[in-house]
Amino acid sequence: MGNSDSGLSASGLRRLHDVLTRHVESGKIPGLVALVGRCGQTHVEALGTMRHDGGAPMRRDTIFRMASTSKPVTIAAAMVLLDECRLRLDDLVEPWLPELADRRVLKRVDGPLDDTVPARRPITVRDLLTSTFGIGMDLTSLGTPIMDAIFEQGLTPNPMLEPDEWMRRLGALPLMDQPGERWQYHTSSDLLGVLVARVTGQSFATFLRERVLDPLGMTDTAFHVPADKIDRLPPSYVPDPQTGEFNVWDDAKEGRWSRPPVFQDGGGGLVSTADDYHAYFRMLLTGGMHDGERILSRPAVELMTTNSLTPEQNAARTAMARDNVHVGFGQGQHGGWGFGMAVRTYRGDYAPIGQFGWDGGTGTAVYADPDNQLVGILLTQVGMSTPDSARLIHDFWTTLYQAIDD
Repeated sequence: MGNSDSGLSASGLRRLHDVLTRHVESGKIPGLVALVGRCGQTHVEALGTMRHDGGAPMRRDTIFRMASTSKPVTIAAAMVLLDECRLRLDDLVEPWLPELADRRVLKRVDGPLDDTVPARRPITVRDLLTSTFGIGMDLTSLGTPIMDAIFEQGLTPNPMLEPDEWMRRLGALPLMDQPGERWQYHTSSDLLGVLVARVTGQSFATFLRERVLDPLGMTDTAFHVPADKIDRLPPSYVPDPQTGEFNVWDDAKEGRWSRPPVFQDGGGGLVSTADDYHAYFRMLLTGGMHDGERILSRPAVELMTTNSLTPEQNAARTAMARDNVHVGFGQGQHGGWGFGMAVRTYRGDYAPIGQFGWDGGTGTAVYADPDNQLVGILLTQVGMSTPDSARLIHDFWTTLYQAIDD
């Protein structure tokens, strides 16, 4: 890359390399893999090492814990069911998820769990797809009884419960908001995995593999890493916020992703590689096609990658980005939300309106830009407990966009 065919300048790509190298040489990012795809060409940087204390070098095929960048991929399983009319946008979810029937809703999000009113209407498939069904990981409500209960019941990201038990516990809690009223983060993505499994009679992982991952050639994307690939998985670090010391959050050979999970976590459970995710986001840019095979319909892709929220629904998303900047260090400020991913609705940095994708708390970021026919992927093993991986992500996108020269 770095020629007129790709529209990315050689000098711009050298600057991208130099900026990424500077982050690695700082000692705060042990290693990274970055991929840029445009006009049928790719440019890849694999820098640094798998561990903070050295060891094997990062490689193009290094496997990363994708965290919340799982959401844009796992949503495709539900879109397949919409395309086949096995689900409809405004179907009630109760036939498949009876645990969510007859909902009660908190009078106040910070009120006691028994101070509720009846839900004004049932929950629909659309509510799950848009993350507005009424409950989620609300960073603006930490410390409230409902958020405490979500953590105490193990309904958090990376749940360790069997899906039916997870559903039972979720169904025992009141909603935080009326169905369809307000965007709430994360829980909808986990819930969609359970819905897909119950509609299809297959495990979520099996259906996702058969209908999305295998057709795209995403052979390294899964909910765990098999033994013959485990050497390609680096440890995941959560640096100490005060000292920056590298603390291992998840090791490779004995870690959570070394074996199949009891809960296939659509919100944050995938592992993958830069090339696998490039195949998926390139499919979205081409309207659902991959190597002549249709994965999703064009309208399905357009629906996923268009803002789906009203200003009222979007209030919580705006608050999370604006008032909790210390959580993501500026990541997440895009304006809108489609299905399972952010959609830029205003120009707040170098990226244009219409760019779509998402970031992961383990230090991952994946976006596609229809205007520039561009896919950018930045993968690290450093969680966002400190600003370091987020600053790296910001610098990746800044230098990538300044390299466009056509």
